Amino acid sequence: MGLAGGVLTAVLALPRADGEPPVTVPRDPAREAARHELSKRMYHENDPSLFRRALDAFWKWVGELLDTASSATPGGGLGLLVVVLAVVALIGALWWRLGSPRRGPTSTAPLFDDRPRSAAEHRAAAEAHAAQGHWNQAVQERMRAVVRSLEERALLDPRPGRTADEAAAEAGRTLPAHTDRLRAAARDFDDVTYGGRTATPQTYHRLAQLDQDLERTRPVLASSAGRGAAT
Repeated sequence: MGLAGGVLTAVLALPRADGEPPVTVPRDPAREAARHELSKRMYHENDPSLFRRALDAFWKWVGELLDTASSATPGGGLGLLVVVLAVVALIGALWWRLGSPRRGPTSTAPLFDDRPRSAAEHRAAAEAHAAQGHWNQAVQERMRAVVRSLEERALLDPRPGRTADEAAAEAGRTLPAHTDRLRAAARDFDDVTYGGRTATPQTYHRLAQLDQDLERTRPVLASSAGRGAAT
């Protein structure tokens, strides 16, 4: 019958003051009358809010979920705790190793600062950072050494404000054999400078090897390419 029906039934079942039999009302109308009466605001002033009820339902669901998981996990609650801690540790290790999620950063700031230095000076700074295990700074300085070296060899026009991506794209036209490696080097520079990533020794050594290979590479000039196409 429910609360509403039970309340009204109990009230109507009380004996009348004049000793006559209690008033009886059919069940369905009684239920509707009780529901209407109990829906009044005065009966619900102390009811929990909708947010509170939703929060209670959520925590009840979480509790049931944990109970189910603990019963299915070897070792019960202790086993579940070990699994949760292992997952948290794994997530923390991945976050530390890979850095915060990012969406393909590209450099928008100049590659060089306001202190012009030679390629040799940038290489020396890169080696000094590498010796101390400062791989982010080592990668940055080695990329600057690559671009400055190309400028010193007149393979790139010195241009203030050039970014690493722009330098790689321009250098790839005169050094086509190294186009992919130049683009990869620019991405590594962007990752550590703008993307919040942490460079590794392998990243630096890969860039240093590119720098050495470029020093030994002869450029493909436009006139040479034109003659090769005509022959």
